[in-house]
Amino acid sequence: MINFLIFLFLQLLALIVFLQSCTNTSKFAAVTKTPEQAFYALEDFKSVKKADTHVHLNTSDTPYISQAREDNVRLLDIVDDRPFGVPMKKQEEIAIQQINAFPGRVVYATTFSVDNWNKNDWQDEAIASIKNSLGNGAIAVKVWKNIGMQLKDKNGKFVMIDNPRFDPILNYLAENQVPLIAHLGEPRECWLPLDQMVLNKGYYSQHPEYHMYLHPEYPSYESQVKARDNMLEKHPDLRFIGAHLASLEWSLDELSKRLDRFPNMAADLARMSDLYVHSKKDWKKTRDFFIKYQDRLLYATDVQVAATKDPLAMKKQAHDSRIRYWTFFTTDEQMNEPEVGEFQGLKLPREVVDKIYQLNAEKWFPAIVTGKKLTALTN
Repeated sequence: MINFLIFLFLQLLALIVFLQSCTNTSKFAAVTKTPEQAFYALEDFKSVKKADTHVHLNTSDTPYISQAREDNVRLLDIVDDRPFGVPMKKQEEIAIQQINAFPGRVVYATTFSVDNWNKNDWQDEAIASIKNSLGNGAIAVKVWKNIGMQLKDKNGKFVMIDNPRFDPILNYLAENQVPLIAHLGEPRECWLPLDQMVLNKGYYSQHPEYHMYLHPEYPSYESQVKARDNMLEKHPDLRFIGAHLASLEWSLDELSKRLDRFPNMAADLARMSDLYVHSKKDWKKTRDFFIKYQDRLLYATDVQVAATKDPLAMKKQAHDSRIRYWTFFTTDEQMNEPEVGEFQGLKLPREVVDKIYQLNAEKWFPAIVTGKKLTALTN
């Protein structure tokens, strides 16, 4: 009888172990993705929500925005205080018009003028301007490279972004959690002669005023970056997005150092050709960089949208460009760029792609989700 009971006990124990094993296997199967599920394919492009966090809508025309809607892309239109092209006030008028015409599709970042920098009331004037723009629907503020490369004080000295006169403005943004986008300095190639440049010959041949090789009296590349870093040290609570790979496009190592040093800093990817160069030089290092800093990188293009007489051509160009970037991020295809040559796509995991294209935009620009005016900040 005792032997029989022992036999029954062992049988029951075996059954419990078997059932537990089946349960664990079921749980594992439920969370394990097949290779196909772990990555996106080209045909997933339109189904995935995306946000381009750096465009310039310099026209009231709508074909570009219509194509963005077809491509499932939201747009952050950025207003610049630049001395050429569409004036700042007109840029803002266009931005307000487009966010009202395309609510939920277009949002905008404002800026402030430094024209009256040397006046005593300039700081109050700048903060009032920001408050007014926030009331009109702006969700962020942008500063441009005229700070550090054009603006001078009463003594003729270049004004850098770590100048104490900016502190009340930056404090206001930090206290109210208004993100700051900054294009400070230029690509490091800017300090080279044209014939030694790889990616930027076209721009600097057209804008010699910003070609620093021709202007040795201007602040150096290193001083531009140092001033930005000093500003971030002074304002650790400021939510900061460094445009164009934070002007550290030439070195993923240098960009990594800043991301490690400044936890409230992110970088937009509006220097895609530089990323192609990095992939060509060291594919694994580039891919590892994206995976390590997947929470700090934002899809961005810096597209300048002008009026067009051929809306179909504009839409096709916009779509083709987006597909090209999608191919780079989601596949390991061999690609080619005229100034770069052959390079390979990064084939990033789905969760990384989702962050770069959408979730990080929602994290660093929370109002991009709702597009609601930050009216609480305008009082």
